[in-house]
Amino acid sequence: MQRRHLLAQLAALSGASLLASPSAFAQGKYPQRPITLVVPTAPGGSTDFTARLVVEPLSRALGQPVVVENKPGASGNIGNAYVARAKPDGYTLLVSYSGYHVGNPHLFKQSGWDPVKDFAPVAMMTRAPQVIAVSPKLPVNNLKELIAFAKANPGKLNYASSGNGSIQHIAGELFKQLTGTFITHIPYRGSGPAVQDLMAGQVDIFITTPAGVVSQIQGGKLKGIAVTSAQRLASLPGVGTAAEQGLKGYELDSWFALFAPAGTPADVVQVLNTEINRILASSEIRRKAGESGTDVEQMTPQQLGDFTKKELVYWGKVIQAAKITLE
Repeated sequence: MQRRHLLAQLAALSGASLLASPSAFAQGKYPQRPITLVVPTAPGGSTDFTARLVVEPLSRALGQPVVVENKPGASGNIGNAYVARAKPDGYTLLVSYSGYHVGNPHLFKQSGWDPVKDFAPVAMMTRAPQVIAVSPKLPVNNLKELIAFAKANPGKLNYASSGNGSIQHIAGELFKQLTGTFITHIPYRGSGPAVQDLMAGQVDIFITTPAGVVSQIQGGKLKGIAVTSAQRLASLPGVGTAAEQGLKGYELDSWFALFAPAGTPADVVQVLNTEINRILASSEIRRKAGESGTDVEQMTPQQLGDFTKKELVYWGKVIQAAKITLE
């Protein structure tokens, strides 16, 4: 009798504890299922490169599959809005591109998302300057020749971008202002399709981050005209900077970072930040990034949040000064 009474008491206490804290048994440790990294561009560009740079080591670190899902369109607004509306549980994340994240808010009255209110900053990932790449069919080999050709043929040249308001769009408009040239803007749904058309000679110029064009320039499928960094890139040592070729003040870079939907639990954000920063610190990842002309960069969630707010202000001023308008 005493034994049965003791067992009944234990059962009652066990049931009470389950009712008191069901999440302790139902939720478990994050993550428990696959994680999706949403890329708001087509495959092949620098945003896609950044996502795929970390996807395999992140999967190994977390013990769950991590997959990349490309959702291009509307200058990044489709992918960004999708993640902004996703459940804030750490299973749907955004690999964001600075041109969209801090440029679009100044260009679209209704983008469908807010860069600060709708996202929880997780981790900075990579940063890169721009490369001025041209079609192999264009009869120019350096920046001075490109500017001279554009001036001699006003309105005949065009330049690609990964969408209205992207850093590539801004870079193209600033280039026109600084050089006094007229070149037509052609927006694409991402860097990948733009590079394909550039190699085919269907567009003339593409000012973009190195990851999307380094291998094509090295292989002779594109011409590298200039880089917008203060120093030459180790991966493109034969391509001079814009400054050393006479175009002073033309320094631009892009960044790529990981964001989660607003409301994602802080402990989940911290797990992701810790693992991403550990991955970025590895010599293998730094080597792969460097070969593409990209630098890895690490930040805490708080640092990324503060940085994003500052970038919003900065690029708002740049876009206003460049008189960027949507087409």
